[in-house]
Amino acid sequence: MRLTKSVLLLGGITSRLPEVFGWGAAGHEIVATIAQIHMDPTVYPVLCDILNYTSSNPREPLCHLAPIASWADRFRYRMGWSGPLHYVGAVDDYPSQTCAFPGNGGWAGERRRNVLGAVRNFTDILEAYISEGSVGRDTANEAAKFLVHFLGDLHMPLHLTGRDRGGNDDKVKFGGRTTSTFASMYLPESLGRRIIIDLHAVWDGLLIAKAIRETPYNYTMPLPSPQIEWALRGAIYDPYIRRIMWEGILDQWKDEVSSWITCPQPRFSSSSGGGFWQTVMRMFSRNVGGETDDEVLCPYHWAQPIHELNCDVVWPRELDQPPYKNVSLSKVARYGREDDDCHHDDHDDEHDLDIAGGGPYLQLDTPEYAGAIKERLVVEKLLAQAGIRLAAVLNWLLAEIVEDGRTSGLRLVQLQNLGAEFRG
Repeated sequence: MRLTKSVLLLGGITSRLPEVFGWGAAGHEIVATIAQIHMDPTVYPVLCDILNYTSSNPREPLCHLAPIASWADRFRYRMGWSGPLHYVGAVDDYPSQTCAFPGNGGWAGERRRNVLGAVRNFTDILEAYISEGSVGRDTANEAAKFLVHFLGDLHMPLHLTGRDRGGNDDKVKFGGRTTSTFASMYLPESLGRRIIIDLHAVWDGLLIAKAIRETPYNYTMPLPSPQIEWALRGAIYDPYIRRIMWEGILDQWKDEVSSWITCPQPRFSSSSGGGFWQTVMRMFSRNVGGETDDEVLCPYHWAQPIHELNCDVVWPRELDQPPYKNVSLSKVARYGREDDDCHHDDHDDEHDLDIAGGGPYLQLDTPEYAGAIKERLVVEKLLAQAGIRLAAVLNWLLAEIVEDGRTSGLRLVQLQNLGAEFRG
């Protein structure tokens, strides 16, 4: 395939770029840090042994989840089998017109080879390691890193739809033009104006980057909570995490948090009847989440309202209307990856940007789109839910067994509801 001079130039530039543009990684690290805040202290010795790292610094946790939160993305192309585990898509799903999860057509792809099955399977592997010792530590190590990542992916709405590869094929603008900060900093002006992004990139990182930039200054100061501050690592997103904790988990959503880690009870309990009859009834009553969900861990149940956001706020209706309809990345020169009509792409730095042609492109950094998402704290709530659920699952798996043990279900280490004097 012949590459244009512009594409070759761009490839040379991106190969020398610093890693500060990895906002997709930032989202996963934020989820991991929120989980860290809510983990039981007895989790650390077991978790750090599994991760094969223990810090000797008494001012920080024995080990931290954030550095391994994007491991599954970094090594994705060495582990090609893991690609479909980052997402799930339904045959009948076509937001914003139709949101089916999964609808009569069922899931696309192989059975259980998706993010719902991945959360279930890697949780089961860790449970087997802890309870039975039937898997080795190396296997548990990878299972833990996959679980941390996939619980994050589960809470990104575009990882729950297969339309246009989760929005990877839908060109949009975000900001004053089609370039990102990345492009305007590193590319010539004549080339920079021709760089476009896609809808998936907006949700994978640009909305988070915008929120981090716009976090009020008072959140650069420590919160009056050692439990929160101990989990922070001096990252650029620390103020953003403080805001999510202070305004969201400890305030706006405080009465919801416990419901985030609950699962529906099975329709037929063990007292419903004899073994054969009970089995038959379960076969007929099983819902679509039956393969992945139980009364403790329920990725399908958790994902349902997240998927509904695709029709509610994520997928702009204008993309299905003139003049933006059919403006797709499939008609644009690409670099650094092969086209794949079936699979999502998680964005490396150079993969977020393509050489633009044609247009026009829908502007999403507007009060009607990005402003409405910001006003509703949509992204912040998704990050919070992911972190809370990750902490609860790790507590259930790894914390010291006390009282009624794991039969008590998922649980969190609670934070005291601090006063409002810090809010500005």
